[in-house]
Amino acid sequence: MTLKLIRNAYEAGLTMAAVLLCWGAALVLEGAAGLHTDVLVLAVALTLTLAGTQRTADTRRRLTTLVLLPVTAAASIFVARLIASHYTAGAAVYTAGMALAIWIRRYGPAATKAGTLIALPLVALLVVPGSALPAEAQSGLVTWGWSALVGVMACCSVWLVQALGDRFGPWRPDPAPAAPARRSRLHPRPSTRMALQMAAGIAAAFTLGHLLFDDHWPWAVLTAYVAASGNRGRTDVLRKGIERLAGACLGTFLAAGVAAADVTGHAAVALVFTTLAVALWLRPLNYAFWAAGMTCALSLLLGYFGQDAASLLPTRLEGIAVGAVLSVASAWWLLPVPGRPAASAARPLAAG
Repeated sequence: MTLKLIRNAYEAGLTMAAVLLCWGAALVLEGAAGLHTDVLVLAVALTLTLAGTQRTADTRRRLTTLVLLPVTAAASIFVARLIASHYTAGAAVYTAGMALAIWIRRYGPAATKAGTLIALPLVALLVVPGSALPAEAQSGLVTWGWSALVGVMACCSVWLVQALGDRFGPWRPDPAPAAPARRSRLHPRPSTRMALQMAAGIAAAFTLGHLLFDDHWPWAVLTAYVAASGNRGRTDVLRKGIERLAGACLGTFLAAGVAAADVTGHAAVALVFTTLAVALWLRPLNYAFWAAGMTCALSLLLGYFGQDAASLLPTRLEGIAVGAVLSVASAWWLLPVPGRPAASAARPLAAG
């Protein structure tokens, strides 16, 4: 266990080094181009979610990432603006994009990796949506061109740090186990079932999230996605939903303690990165640790933007509970997928 914790700390350190490198580059870009805070949020979110998918990637896969990620990051800006201006239409486009990212798995490993890259920016825009940003940032959200550039910066930051880690670090990444090459006899196919489940869960989360929580709908949608991603069967979705809710409750208590200490300014930013690092370190032990860290970090971020994060914590928990219930319901009663070994399931994204 001690060796595992040390190895986890090393991998978390690599990820956070890439995050800080991309954040620093985005900070320079923000000042030089007159951009707003959202470009920093996008840089951190993309790098954080990308790092786990690139650890064992070969050259061909990384070149594919360099093409697809900037394109999908740019497209996600249009989706975000569509949600802000026409909620129903934007929610439909978002839901279709997430379902497509899963459905194309039927075409093999390359399509599965492409689906992951499609989903990454869509997950990132849920982390801190435009409504959570300062008023001056909301009036000038990052454009698709700058978003594409941030996608390139995230790729370069992750690859540089991981290459240096492989060259000079004590460990190299363990190769991911190959999925068994066998055709499922299920009809519809597992990829179609999971795509429909994801679409149903996210669509319901968009609907109830907006009705119950107004501008805080992303908490329900993000949970619906996280609980259903990498679906290994009904029990797996139920477990992840419970772990996310338990972790969010723990994160709520942590955030309340930080709010009582009145941490603001640069200290709050430093504490956000520290919280993410600890959450990354403990995530392989149990997903609840990651959920707790993300809840606490996002609360700190909202507090930095001037929102009363403490008063929003109960709403966050309610949104997470709604998203978890919707995801579990769709997995259990809409074309359920039989349980599968962990090696055969796609790895969930590192966000949320």
